[in-house]
Amino acid sequence: MTDVTHMTAVEISAPGGPEVLQSVQRPVPQPGDGAVLIRVAAAGVNRPDILQRMGLYPPPAGASDLPGLEVAGEVVALGAGVEESWLGRKVCALMAGGGYADYAVADAGLCLPVPDALSMIEAAALPETFFTVWTNVFEDGRLNPGERLLVHGGTSGIGTTAIELAHAFGAEVVTTAGSDDKCQTLKDMGVAAAFNYKSDDWEKLITEAGGVDVVLDMVGGDYVAKNLNCLKTGGRHVSIAFLGGLTAQINIMQIMRGRLTVTGSTLRARDPDEKARIASVLKDKVWPLLNAGKIKPVIDSTFPLAQANQAHALMEASSHIGKIVLTTES
Repeated sequence: MTDVTHMTAVEISAPGGPEVLQSVQRPVPQPGDGAVLIRVAAAGVNRPDILQRMGLYPPPAGASDLPGLEVAGEVVALGAGVEESWLGRKVCALMAGGGYADYAVADAGLCLPVPDALSMIEAAALPETFFTVWTNVFEDGRLNPGERLLVHGGTSGIGTTAIELAHAFGAEVVTTAGSDDKCQTLKDMGVAAAFNYKSDDWEKLITEAGGVDVVLDMVGGDYVAKNLNCLKTGGRHVSIAFLGGLTAQINIMQIMRGRLTVTGSTLRARDPDEKARIASVLKDKVWPLLNAGKIKPVIDSTFPLAQANQAHALMEASSHIGKIVLTTES
């Protein structure tokens, strides 16, 4: 067990803007049954962290009140039932909260080895986006080689991950972004087409080009009906966020006539056993690609843990490309 008793953490002092994130000293958490304590080297920043800070996305019962859904670091203490061989392992982990700290607890089943070709910073950018993309695009969306995927918000952490994984498994990608420069960056990443949603009629252009098989939608609102218009017969629409609104008006006959599937999910509230299953699938199907350096997360920027408020402000400005990561002194 670690002999450190207290740690630096970033807590949400009250619901609000980035300024409510405050550095504090807290006791080091202790791992329960089947869990490990990780000395955090880096922690990913994600949209759910923003929502939690605003008071719109409370942590599940029993989870840490600290934000932070993914970390990378070294295992330094073990809960009951975890083999001694875990001590000293370099891992990245998915968690329901607690990542914005020097130490964090994670279920051993949700820890994956830091890929050989990646740094700790890069590894910290993996769990939340790779779990999310795999389950929504490849499992629920059933994307197959040779099919075409539409990704909204292509330069986000989720977007860049979806693009890389789709390409790695033989699919084509079209995407949207908020500027011509971002669209050019996405074209440089190999997408078949990138549309500026502020100036291009992406719905018309995609439909005229033959449509898509799967849509990964982070916008919601009036995008849903437009997305359905872009789907080929038998297409699948997967919602994972609602930045443009929680409600949508759609044509049910269109869904029936086109044999379309409309689905969606969240990751944080899933059962730990289900998350462990996803981790096992990723280790088998995706980690070999990461170990070989064939894919890697796109990192936009890093901030010291104490500057988490600046990291949140950057994410809310939507000027980043890829992942934003916090680093600790450890």
